[in-house]
Amino acid sequence: MTSLAVLGSGSWGTTFAKVLAHAGSEVQLWSRRPEVAYEINTFNRNTDYLPEVMLPSTVSADTDVHDVVRGKDAVFLALPSQELRANLREFASALDPGTVLVSLIKGVEKGTNMRMSSVIEEEIGWPAGQVAVVSGPNIALEIAREEPSAAVVSCVDADVARRVAKLSTTDYFTTFTNTDVIGTEFGGTLKNLVAVAVGIVHGVGYGENTKASIITRGLAEITRFAVAYGASPSTMTGLAGLGDLIATCESPLSRNHTAGRLLGEGKPLVEVIDRMQQLAEGLSSVHPILALAEAKGVEMPIVRQVAAVLEGRMEPQFIAPHLTSQSDTPSGE
Repeated sequence: MTSLAVLGSGSWGTTFAKVLAHAGSEVQLWSRRPEVAYEINTFNRNTDYLPEVMLPSTVSADTDVHDVVRGKDAVFLALPSQELRANLREFASALDPGTVLVSLIKGVEKGTNMRMSSVIEEEIGWPAGQVAVVSGPNIALEIAREEPSAAVVSCVDADVARRVAKLSTTDYFTTFTNTDVIGTEFGGTLKNLVAVAVGIVHGVGYGENTKASIITRGLAEITRFAVAYGASPSTMTGLAGLGDLIATCESPLSRNHTAGRLLGEGKPLVEVIDRMQQLAEGLSSVHPILALAEAKGVEMPIVRQVAAVLEGRMEPQFIAPHLTSQSDTPSGE
């Protein structure tokens, strides 16, 4: 049996541990909180994040990150994007040299504006061929309930991508592969920003026309950005792009949609953050993405409006899907 680790015992980390266990591996979760680890080990449950879900007996938990990662074939990272680098420094010395690191994180690091795979490669010197990313339309609770879903594993080494996909494919969770790491990561990050915008207009009380307009123009916006950084346009119309965009923008279970809705209802940002049980990555990615867009000369009016709402420079009811070209194609050309 393959031995795997998942770092992060929130809803997504716990859900992915369940998927990996059902695919046939023994999985150890790292949790910061002893009470969460105790509940998982004693009752096969994590009621703080997945109250309705029973975990397989092949999922265990520990609070010692060094013990969790040591000797594992692959380590899956389900940590907040802004905490990844510090956590890598903490456990890197315990990793076996051949361990594959798999990012389940959808975000960009503040300060460096780096994607998560790049943070991993830079911080611990891991080769790109040993770093994979997973993204797609993946609302954690739905997958934990074993509702059919799919995702993409991306790695510059196609064989590694296929290995990770095999480790994470079950009868309810299908994993596809590609080698477009840039597009897969940016798809997962950028859709969060559009989801916040959709949540805002939902909170304001606008209807489906406004939401559909933002989703459609948002796809054009994030595609222009991703392609400018080397992504394939086809990735942005696949599971890691359009698929993830639809799920995150439409689901009330989406943290980014929820954060946007609260903003649209007039809640101040500090209150929104305080009320969220887990971090909405879109909130922390807005400014790094805008900095990257400016560096490439990419216009992102929807994301700029989200930033204006977050900063209190725009009232939520004034957010709208302003068009930036005469074309209604994803490339926006």
